Amino acid sequence: MSYSEHFRKKVLAKLEEGYSIRAVATQFEIDKNTIVKWKKRIEIKRTRPRKPSKIDDDALRADVEKYPDDYQYERAARFNCGVSSIGDALRRLGITVKKRPYAIRKQSLKSDNNT
Repeated sequence: MSYSEHFRKKVLAKLEEGYSIRAVATQFEIDKNTIVKWKKRIEIKRTRPRKPSKIDDDALRADVEKYPDDYQYERAARFNCGVSSIGDALRRLGITVKKRPYAIRKQSLKSDNNT
């Protein structure tokens, strides 16, 4: 958890009064390096940089529609990525795929083969 901007300004005001970084750090019980960083940038970082996903959202939606009963490891093999990446992408898209019971799946496979 980060310190509030009000607190940061209060600490930096002490520096402007002539106190040393070490004295202010001791007084407020924070690290010296933190104060040095605040001198460079007082604003709070709102978001952290996030690496773009390797999995295309539209392609994953199409895959789920085409193969609704596949396991995540099967999808991972098709997308050439890890199982956890598939799980993260499905969660990000809000897709929860409930498995149909095996007997019903088996019946639907038989009916698909007969047509």
